[in-house]
Amino acid sequence: MPRANAKKTPPAAASPRIAVLVDTATTWGRGILSGIHNYSRQHGPWQLFFEPRGMEDTVSLPAAWQGEGVIARIASPASALNLSTAAVPVVNVSAIQCAGPQFPRVANDVEAVARLAVAYFRQRGFRNFAYLSLIGLEYVSRQRDAFVAAVAAEEGCEATVHAVTVSRGFHAPDWNLNLDNLAAWLLTLPKPVAVFTWSGGREIIHACQKAGLHVPQDVALLSGSDDELMCGLSPLPISGVQAASERIGHEAAALLDRQLRGADRSPTTTLIAPLGVVTRQSTDTLAITDAKMRAALNLIHGQIDRELPVDELARATGLSRSGLERRFRNLVGSAPADYIGRLRIERVKALLKDTTLPIAVVSEQAGFSSPEYMTTVFRRVMNTTPLQYRRSVKSE
Repeated sequence: MPRANAKKTPPAAASPRIAVLVDTATTWGRGILSGIHNYSRQHGPWQLFFEPRGMEDTVSLPAAWQGEGVIARIASPASALNLSTAAVPVVNVSAIQCAGPQFPRVANDVEAVARLAVAYFRQRGFRNFAYLSLIGLEYVSRQRDAFVAAVAAEEGCEATVHAVTVSRGFHAPDWNLNLDNLAAWLLTLPKPVAVFTWSGGREIIHACQKAGLHVPQDVALLSGSDDELMCGLSPLPISGVQAASERIGHEAAALLDRQLRGADRSPTTTLIAPLGVVTRQSTDTLAITDAKMRAALNLIHGQIDRELPVDELARATGLSRSGLERRFRNLVGSAPADYIGRLRIERVKALLKDTTLPIAVVSEQAGFSSPEYMTTVFRRVMNTTPLQYRRSVKSE
């Protein structure tokens, strides 16, 4: 029998009115909206209030707006102060750490993005790294520092940093950026070089053209944000790290829902790791000058859908097993079997996310001998089963 003085959780409104203050101009923002909408369909209904909005539009509630909760990208102290006056729960979905009132936050893990970028480039054999940074933006500085640290953890590798001014407060290089200076910096870098930047990167493409450098053979470029429009509208399509924006929106909505029902509103932070890299032409290369290693990597990438024993790989490239393993460790930082295993897991993740193929077919297309073995390996690496992973990414 419950105690007479036990506190009851207040019921949520039958159809709460939720203000969603995120941009609609980017793939990231639209993903956030989709995640919130999906959560509302499953657990609502909610009345969602949003409007066309750019990344740098002022985030504030309309005067006299009546509602029960807010999900917002809070990127400035002024926005934080405005939303702090609302007598309703607020959840922040911005990766930016700004001064002012703090709120519960669900955001993209920018440090994990940097680590993923380094691992991605290392799998392609790169040993020379560079980061194009943006002056005065703390969140870019965090990602830059994480990238430099992840590169330094790779034996014999080091990252060079070049910083440029931003465009009118946006998180992109200024339109008046001196391409001659950028081209001169790129020419000083040892080749081939892997260049990572916060977002976009068209300026790198233009500077390479000015310097007579080839992308991706001389300079491979990866954007920290995979925006379909911005990465696609380039002289050469740019690869990008895909944020789990739908999951961020879904988790933010779940957090807000708990607060609507009386949960604590303390300013906790939940960071969501990126989904992976969308490879386009700007990184579609292998940075290996060793002819036998290039042959081995081309064989692996070309036959990832079948079992490829290391002994067979060695014979196909005219190397002893020990010789092949030594070259792999020197050039890509891992043993051949580990390299193949990572590629297969990435293949499984992509098939689980982007298709509805049965698990048995996913296993076959990722080169595993059986679905059971694939599940065992996947669980060991990802700490979840393939089916659980598929449900989590499909629910975003």
